[in-house]
Amino acid sequence: MALITDLVIQKADQEDWPMIRAIYLEGIRTGHATFTSEAEVPQAAANWFEGKSIVLKGLLQETMVGWAALSPSSKRYVYRGVQEVSLYVSQAHKGQGIGKRLLAELVKASEEAGLWTLYASIFPENEVSLKLHYDAGFKLLGRREKIGQMEGRWRDTLFLERRSPLIV
Repeated sequence: MALITDLVIQKADQEDWPMIRAIYLEGIRTGHATFTSEAEVPQAAANWFEGKSIVLKGLLQETMVGWAALSPSSKRYVYRGVQEVSLYVSQAHKGQGIGKRLLAELVKASEEAGLWTLYASIFPENEVSLKLHYDAGFKLLGRREKIGQMEGRWRDTLFLERRSPLIV
């Protein structure tokens, strides 16, 4: 059995899309990961990757067990250092520290890329994701009430932000 110490984190590319997509779909099915529906997840890698600046994958014995990505928040120059975090771990590998390692590596990669602010919008029910982000230095900025509907029901999200102490 693979141990978390065996986790290898690497940059992901379009060839990794089938596994990224599979893990993403698992997250969607929980009902607490994203407003995106299964039908909205693109089939083609290019359609998904075009909106991402950094994508990392976590591998255990060459099997992808999670991924983390950053997406620019705006095309405006003034916001060039502000990006949104996405983080997904396969259901079979939850609770093993994979999300924590992926998020730490994503934060490191963001700072190496000169990004100064990362943010996440997380459903309040997703307590594990909230804890991961708090532990990585994110702070709660506020609750966005009835920000969107999911299957006909209004949902809130918590808006978290991490400001890099390295980029001032």
